[in-house]
Amino acid sequence: MVGTTLTVCTTCRHADAPEGEIRPGEALFDAIMAGDIPEGVTVKGVKCLSACSNSCTVAVTGGPTRWSYVYGNLDPVEHLDAILDGVGRYARTDDGIVPWRERPEIFKRQSIARIPPQE
Repeated sequence: MVGTTLTVCTTCRHADAPEGEIRPGEALFDAIMAGDIPEGVTVKGVKCLSACSNSCTVAVTGGPTRWSYVYGNLDPVEHLDAILDGVGRYARTDDGIVPWRERPEIFKRQSIARIPPQE
């Protein structure tokens, strides 16, 4: 199993979110860290993934020989289990491509970008 990184934008918030409240991106990061993180997955928070119009956003990467993905418009409560399931399925692939029928619905419908392997 190749190492997988789930990167969570901790500064993500919706445009109409009141200033001073916990940002949805931070809430998502906290929920993921408290959840059942799949084997082989490292989670890290970053200050910005520059996908602000698609807040809450995560990136799933797995090294230079695997496809990478950016997913957005996520909900810290509603989508937590699907995110962990999807990243676990990704972690078990050699090329980063989870068969369409095996992907959680949010990984089918809420993809912002699919980035080809570097090699």
